[in-house]
Amino acid sequence: MKYFSSITKTKLYFLLLITNCVYAQKYDLVIKNGRVVDGSGNPWFAADVAIKSGKIVGIGFFQTSEAVKVIDAKNQIICPGFIDVHTHVEDGLQKLPTADNFIYDGVTSIITGNCGGSELNLAKFFDELKQIQTSVNVGSLIGHNTVRRHVMRNIFRDPTPKEQVQMEALVEQAMKDGAVGLATGLIYIPGTYSKTPEVVGLAKVAAMYNGIYASHIRDEASKVKEAIEEAINIGREAHIPVEISHFKISSKPLWGQSNTTIGLVEKARLEGIDVNIDQYPYTASSTNMGTMLPSWALSDGDSIIHIRLTNAETRKKIRTEMLKNLKADNRQNFDYAFVARYKEDSTLNGKNVSEINKLLGRKTNAETEADLIMDMVDKGGAQMIFHKMSEEDVSRILQYPYTMIASDAGVIQFNKNVPHPRGYGSNARVLGRYVREKQVLRLEDAVRRMTSLPAQRFRIDNRGLIRVGYAADVVIFDENKITDKATFEQPHSYSEGIDFVLVNGVAVLENGKHTGKKSGEIIYGKGKLE
Repeated sequence: MKYFSSITKTKLYFLLLITNCVYAQKYDLVIKNGRVVDGSGNPWFAADVAIKSGKIVGIGFFQTSEAVKVIDAKNQIICPGFIDVHTHVEDGLQKLPTADNFIYDGVTSIITGNCGGSELNLAKFFDELKQIQTSVNVGSLIGHNTVRRHVMRNIFRDPTPKEQVQMEALVEQAMKDGAVGLATGLIYIPGTYSKTPEVVGLAKVAAMYNGIYASHIRDEASKVKEAIEEAINIGREAHIPVEISHFKISSKPLWGQSNTTIGLVEKARLEGIDVNIDQYPYTASSTNMGTMLPSWALSDGDSIIHIRLTNAETRKKIRTEMLKNLKADNRQNFDYAFVARYKEDSTLNGKNVSEINKLLGRKTNAETEADLIMDMVDKGGAQMIFHKMSEEDVSRILQYPYTMIASDAGVIQFNKNVPHPRGYGSNARVLGRYVREKQVLRLEDAVRRMTSLPAQRFRIDNRGLIRVGYAADVVIFDENKITDKATFEQPHSYSEGIDFVLVNGVAVLENGKHTGKKSGEIIYGKGKLE
């Protein structure tokens, strides 16, 4: 060293220092000073989490000098990113790829294509998402309604043998393209026109490619038990795992009977049929206004529907069925049904059918309200919110060990329309209201329902747990502050109490603010052909 000048020696010193620092920084990121709830349901434990190249590479205790970046969790909860198994993000994710409403609620992975409605060409869909990049990981089911409509349009009849083969071929191609399973929406057209054997045939194809069967069952009200049995029977005959979507009882006379419906699921599991359920933690549902009409009235396309809705005799028949269903639900009017989005007149958003009826100066009775509903459907229909469930059933279903948490939501444009608050706060609501306030669940068990349970159900191998080698999808939240802020009256409000959300090791939410980063990946099903 005596041959070098003092300036050269200084340069060498700093070069060695930098080299040693780079060598010492074994990790891209270390999360320190947190309590790990690892997603398994086991008790939390104190540990740091080390991340490199988008993977969890260490769980223990690390020096700050070992990481390029350090996050101080400040004794908050470190857990896996939440996996929302029931979403509807077709179109919405392309418009808002940052998926803010999901990220602010701790969701790092979503499964779309539910209730029978998906993209038909999933290879193209996945390629589009890879091109635009998204803030969340995305997987998709193939929708029965989508497939049936493509082959048969909205015709009210059984498929011919040729049409059945065509539908099965479309399901097979979707599974090869990476679908995680088959989804049905058996209250929606045209799926509602199908019989069980048709669905079994399609489910058998999905089963060949290690998919699952996810179903919005045929009835969630007066015939909910029969509908659950049908879903279980499809699993039994097709030898495929079953996921019953947004499990609920939406019939007032049946409130309190969730113990019976849960019992049907438990009986099937004891028989050896692999059945799980998911749920959003609210007493109101949300779907399109057309479900308030008998399904036969909505077959064969818009022009035929228009003729039915403007023909006096047919209109009377539809009204009679609507009023019969209303009476069976022990209701006097349609005040339980609120408009979330009505393109024809957005000033009606947020009002219920009875309020709109009065606003328009119509007679105050159920018959006139039924006519109003038919008029609105004829003008394009509306997205609705239906207040039809009991808190007792919601809590009991939530306590069932095989219940997952799901939003049943799409990507929401902030301050547009009056959507269901579940799109903003389903996970935060469980952790705030049902864990901290009502103590319906333990914290660790609630996290399990949002992470490892859905990962297991949808056969996602490398997510859902804080484990070495797993993808670094991580949420850091304060269990004393986490809460859903969205309400039915004021739905556009992000959840609070979540400080960080990492998707594949990248901070998409940092210090409670969305960074705009888009580090999501495609979640492919097991049948994906390379």
